[in-house]
Amino acid sequence: MLIRRTPDIQSSEITDQDIYLNRRKFLAAAGGTLGAVLAGESLLAAPFAFPNLRKSPLSAGEKPNSLRDITTYNNFYEFGTDKADPAQNAHTLVTLPWTVRIDGEVKRAQNVDVETLMRWSPPEERIYRLRCVEAWSMVIPWVGLPLAAIIKRAQPTSRAKYVEFTTLHDPKQMPGQRRAVLDWPYAEGLRMDEAMHPLAILAVGLYGELLPNQNGAPLRLVVPWKYGFKSGKSIVRIRFTEQQPATSWSKAAPREYGFFANVNPAVDHPRWSQARERRLGEFTKRPTLPFNGYAEQVASLYSGMDLRKFY
Repeated sequence: MLIRRTPDIQSSEITDQDIYLNRRKFLAAAGGTLGAVLAGESLLAAPFAFPNLRKSPLSAGEKPNSLRDITTYNNFYEFGTDKADPAQNAHTLVTLPWTVRIDGEVKRAQNVDVETLMRWSPPEERIYRLRCVEAWSMVIPWVGLPLAAIIKRAQPTSRAKYVEFTTLHDPKQMPGQRRAVLDWPYAEGLRMDEAMHPLAILAVGLYGELLPNQNGAPLRLVVPWKYGFKSGKSIVRIRFTEQQPATSWSKAAPREYGFFANVNPAVDHPRWSQARERRLGEFTKRPTLPFNGYAEQVASLYSGMDLRKFY
């Protein structure tokens, strides 16, 4: 994917000012650690892992939500069903080392550590300021890898029509998995053309720092034109399939959660309207935009499909 170099973008433009200033103080006192990162040592072992961020041309022009908003109000049922549970409970997750299994319809199945994935498509090159919608919406400055770059390196066969993402299943680390809220492990999937779209990314950070545990560390899917449940967190397996994979929420409640999960204000959830949304931190609801405002970029993927049927 073509990335436009933008040397005039300052860190303060993408980060809350107080966080930005505190981080600069930290970096001034931690030159040794930053030097180790630049020398090619462990990215994930460093508290500041992305020293050379560049803004992606795909970024939205909207002001991002605060770091506090993004990291304390989460859906991550592996750590509890309340919005505050992940921030309180996710400290038990160990994210280093972390290995992702790539298999299925690929030329060579392999186990890849998350740092190798980063080097396949260096994350320090990209910032994506993307709108994300669940029952609420946020604007999040993700640091991410284009999913398409990972797929190309995986070398899927001609039979690969879908990509399935499976997240960690470890009730010792993830207390929410001790309850049968869902059929664990959590699984999600995309059609191949969706997965290859430039807006589909694997996030490894936000606000220029490593991804916090409660936001899906160390590797999570972000598909901004779909509802948030499509974006699996703490991914341990990427499997290429010929058939559409079964996904967690579609299995749990097929009338409520379809495979595609495209943001569509014209299709109500059986228990509530989806015509309006609330941006976290705002009191007034706003109209929900088709495809979460990315219709110009992604609507062609669904040409000829009945989006009320394929919800």
